[in-house]
Amino acid sequence: MNKILVIDDERSIRRALREIFEFENYEVHEAENGKLGLEQIKSNSFDLIFCDIKMPEMDGLELLQEVQKQKIDTPMIMISGHGNIETAVDSIKKGAFDFIEKPLDLNRILVTLRNANDRVQLVEEKKVLKNTVRKFKGSSIIGESPEIVKIKEMIEKVAPSDARVLITGANGSGKELVARSLHDNSNRSKSQFIEVNCAAIPSELIESELFGHMKGAFTSAVKDKKGKFELASGGTLFLDEIGDMSPSAQAKVLRALQENVIQRVGGEKDIKVDCRIVAATNKDLRAEIEAGRFREDLFHRLAVIPIHVPSLNERREDIPMLAEHFLTMVCSEQGIARKQFHEDALKELQSIDWTGNIRELRNVVERLVILCENEISGAEVRTYANPKN
Repeated sequence: MNKILVIDDERSIRRALREIFEFENYEVHEAENGKLGLEQIKSNSFDLIFCDIKMPEMDGLELLQEVQKQKIDTPMIMISGHGNIETAVDSIKKGAFDFIEKPLDLNRILVTLRNANDRVQLVEEKKVLKNTVRKFKGSSIIGESPEIVKIKEMIEKVAPSDARVLITGANGSGKELVARSLHDNSNRSKSQFIEVNCAAIPSELIESELFGHMKGAFTSAVKDKKGKFELASGGTLFLDEIGDMSPSAQAKVLRALQENVIQRVGGEKDIKVDCRIVAATNKDLRAEIEAGRFREDLFHRLAVIPIHVPSLNERREDIPMLAEHFLTMVCSEQGIARKQFHEDALKELQSIDWTGNIRELRNVVERLVILCENEISGAEVRTYANPKN
């Protein structure tokens, strides 16, 4: 049974509303002023709140603002015998669901009640949908092999924290997908996920890319520019191929991680940043440390939570599931009817030496979709999986 709280200093109004709501099968609670109403709101969960505006101790608008501060999303319907358009508009602006003038009209109350119930239902459906989407995102890492199950469990545990994560694995194994899943399942998911490929940016530009620059800092710096650390503040910064970062950039990243501040290239002002760092590499960073190419102190800052992504050859039992996923995706992208794999085609895919990992498998599936008929056979996999054939 849904619960309604009626807050009004007039007993007759409370009694009248109680009779209406109980007839509509609601459980009704009462409070004779805003202060007592707030106590009930804090200690109980209500589906709707009907609240008078003019009351002693704490009036309805003060209560409305306090409820907003407490981030309680229960719809509040304001009622008043001293109302006018200005009062009604002010109530709505402050977060009220609706405004009803006294003397109360039964039909008006019932319509408002129905509309508020619809709103409550939509809010609940939205919460369910968001949870469903979040679970879907979290399960976008496809596979049921022990290695992948372990990674999914790790993501579930680690994502809600702000702990730094270092993801290792071969090229094309899915390190970025792990990073995105960490972000999507974190408390920062509503903010930006910013990716920087440290291997793709020239060493002389990496500091500008990460920390930004001031106008005139170098020849092409024609205006101030924010770096990725600033852009990702409040969200997640994914430093891909961190092992290829220049020594000078490593030193600045270390300072940013230690102090949560950066300086733009050519600038002297410290800028506060708040971003979660997730890094990835296909290199053995301990070997890079031994060779003097990577800072050991930075490694320990990054590798609070290490996650290793296995190669596709180490998780062959996942290949049929991955192949079917890519088949559906490619057919949809190409705008053609979904094709299917023959059983021997999936066995052939499992037997291949996947040096390019997931990325290579995706490319092969796309090639098979384009070149093969409705059912893809094992012979066609043998013919087309190797581009040299």
